[in-house]
Amino acid sequence: MSRTLHLESLGGASGDMLLGVFIGLGVALEELNHELRSLQVDPFKIVADEVVIEGMSGIQARVELEEPAATHSHAHDHAHDHDHGRHLSTILSLINQSDLPESVKAEASAVFQRIGEAEAAIHGIDIEQIHFHEVGAMDSIIDIVGCALAKHKLGIDQLTCRSLPQGYGTIECAHGTYPNPAPATLRILEGFPVEAVDEPHELVTPTGAALISVWHSGSAPLAGATALRSVYSFGQRTLDHRPNLLRATLYETQTDATPTQCEMIECNLDDCTPELLGLLSGSLLDAGALDVTMSALIMKKSRPGTLLQVLTTPSDRERLIALIFAESSTFGVRTYPVDREVLTRESKTVATPYGEVSVKIGSREGVVVRRSPEIESCRVCAQAAGVTVQEVYQAAQMAAREECNDVS
Repeated sequence: MSRTLHLESLGGASGDMLLGVFIGLGVALEELNHELRSLQVDPFKIVADEVVIEGMSGIQARVELEEPAATHSHAHDHAHDHDHGRHLSTILSLINQSDLPESVKAEASAVFQRIGEAEAAIHGIDIEQIHFHEVGAMDSIIDIVGCALAKHKLGIDQLTCRSLPQGYGTIECAHGTYPNPAPATLRILEGFPVEAVDEPHELVTPTGAALISVWHSGSAPLAGATALRSVYSFGQRTLDHRPNLLRATLYETQTDATPTQCEMIECNLDDCTPELLGLLSGSLLDAGALDVTMSALIMKKSRPGTLLQVLTTPSDRERLIALIFAESSTFGVRTYPVDREVLTRESKTVATPYGEVSVKIGSREGVVVRRSPEIESCRVCAQAAGVTVQEVYQAAQMAAREECNDVS
């Protein structure tokens, strides 16, 4: 089994809203608060309320902090009217010294690293010179580490999201007045699909952007996935023209439910630009294609062209053909049935000196013949440990070999 969390963002995405998603999907609030207290930080408490806003019921989560010099607690929105700025190394040290699972530490560290890289690029300075303000504040640390821990508890393997909303106007940050979205948010989401909306507010925060960008693996769940549960999470601000909500659906996919009876769709293209071909390939995969390949060929009149081949299940055939006609210049496609033999697949998590790594295991007739560490999991661990991705990859292969009846 593998689990996918699919997000549909109507009002935006922040750390609080993502926490609300995980709590609404079943993460126990008491356990989350208890385990996060291994972080050596000021007293805090994650609070989640069941609310009904604009006719929709859901969760509204927030982090309540107790100021060291005060006896009362207060809640924080993402405006952060006070500052507990920290350097990246200080935040990473807090995370690494905690008692949290290694995979949680690695993911939380990768999120802060992503934000630090964005801030460093914006200000033109070394990453360790960055003094985190909004994202270095206590509630954002709890947001990020709490989301990584909650994702781990739910056993989520990947996250998908088609696009995120983008407001307009200006916002106030620690460094002054900036255009909306915040520069760090925009930098983090480079290459990510966005939707311009009529809201003069910060909809996606740097925290929300970094969490989603680190976890993001596609725009839609795999074809054939089963929806287990949906939840609505609300932000703190009231928007002008839309509810401030984030919907999440948890999907589950059978790891051995790989179709062997397939169809191939193919066509020759000689008047599509490389940019359009790249977009078409991504769209086909997002729409459920099992595989998309392109090969160079010589067409009539000696014109260079491209052979597009799309592997699909019979049930997805018509939908993918319609997409090819809509997004390419072809006047016709060829289809024919194909059989394929596939290894039985499952995902395992193995322990390495650099943290826990997800590994895809392939078996034939009960014997393991392939072990492939997930490259994104390796990258996260390598970044946190300060080693190369290749070192983590090799360590994960060795750990998988020791655990499995491996003949390769």
